[in-house]
Amino acid sequence: METVPYTTDTTSEAFEVQLDCLRRMSPQERIRRTCAMSRRIKQMAFEAIRRRYPDLSEQQVQLKFIELTYGAILAADVCDWMKERGVERNG
Repeated sequence: METVPYTTDTTSEAFEVQLDCLRRMSPQERIRRTCAMSRRIKQMAFEAIRRRYPDLSEQQVQLKFIELTYGAILAADVCDWMKERGVERNG
């Protein structure tokens, strides 16, 4: 059964090699690598927000990440929650 790559920039042969590598990993190794990739992608998103909005405080960068990832309503709710609890906002 042939599997179809999710991207168009990977040849079928390369995709099969990637799948074979994943299949050889233990479940723990797959989880470890997935978590590491997820952390790195989140770091890259934060770096991009800092570049685009250089005047934002770190807390504002975090709120902007929430807004861009989960929506403005949740970001506003988190902001309200922080205000209610006296969480300091810089900037």
